[in-house]
Amino acid sequence: MTASTTVSALRESLCSESTPLPVRFRALFSLKHLARSSTDASESLAAVDAIAAAFSSPSALLKHELAYCLGQSGQASAIPPLTKVLEDVHEDAMCRHEAAEALGALGHAESLEVLRRYKDREGEEVVVKETCEIAIDRIEWENSQQRKQEKLRQSDFASVDPAPPMPQDQQEDTTVEDLEKRLMDTKLPLFQRYRAMFALRDLASPPDLPTAVPAVNALAKGFQDDSALFRHEIAFVFGQLAHPASIPALTAALSNTEEASMVRHEAAEALGSLGDEEGVEATLRKFLHDKEKVVRESIIVALDMAEYEQSGEAEYALIPKEVTA
Repeated sequence: MTASTTVSALRESLCSESTPLPVRFRALFSLKHLARSSTDASESLAAVDAIAAAFSSPSALLKHELAYCLGQSGQASAIPPLTKVLEDVHEDAMCRHEAAEALGALGHAESLEVLRRYKDREGEEVVVKETCEIAIDRIEWENSQQRKQEKLRQSDFASVDPAPPMPQDQQEDTTVEDLEKRLMDTKLPLFQRYRAMFALRDLASPPDLPTAVPAVNALAKGFQDDSALFRHEIAFVFGQLAHPASIPALTAALSNTEEASMVRHEAAEALGSLGDEEGVEATLRKFLHDKEKVVRESIIVALDMAEYEQSGEAEYALIPKEVTA
């Protein structure tokens, strides 16, 4: 397949409502890789366009993942479709929040105006307001002198996060307990608390670090926070870490039917990344018929991730056979 036909085939798979959701997710992650890593600028642009085209889907879960992947693409061409999603007040709040977060990840100062508008919009959803606040802080940090002076530890994770971890010099004399206090200090701006969150994440990887289990336990306390956005980010971080010590907290979050669906869905996907651990797949299957559509769909994707974890496949985002056939 040529580069252009690969993108076209992936686009067709991603945008087709008749394609099974797990296959659409695998196609999406393949497109994200092409958008971010292709040495052919036209191929990167085509991959961004292909991802954005799928915003026509009725699936809030898929659209939220599209926004995330556009934020990870590093491509300025992703800004207009993300801005359009954020500005659509009839769109699912989970998608709009992810669009705002993605604009923050891209880091362009031109996005500050729209982010400030929706942060201050009367009657706006709390999760959108909070995300806009963090995205503004991230863009301002990204474009600041402070950013140039900070030395950040090389992370094991390739993701562009809503906030960077705390600078290395601040972490050197900081314990897990200190970071936990900062994580849970509701007087601090969310951006600063997120910096502690990602510092804790980095102390939990690799999983055999002496700080790993204490850091996971500190992060799990974040599920007690009042902010659904904050709790969802804790679950996301646990999905990145795939540390077995997080399974009890993730299971509790998924099992709590009073919990916000954006938190439960993220807990389900995080458990999917732990799919080779005993009992995880059985836990996920209990929620295949959950009353929340976004949770049901997340379980389908998580079970596919669990199958991948058990299979020993090299890469979850490989172009699926259904596309290349």
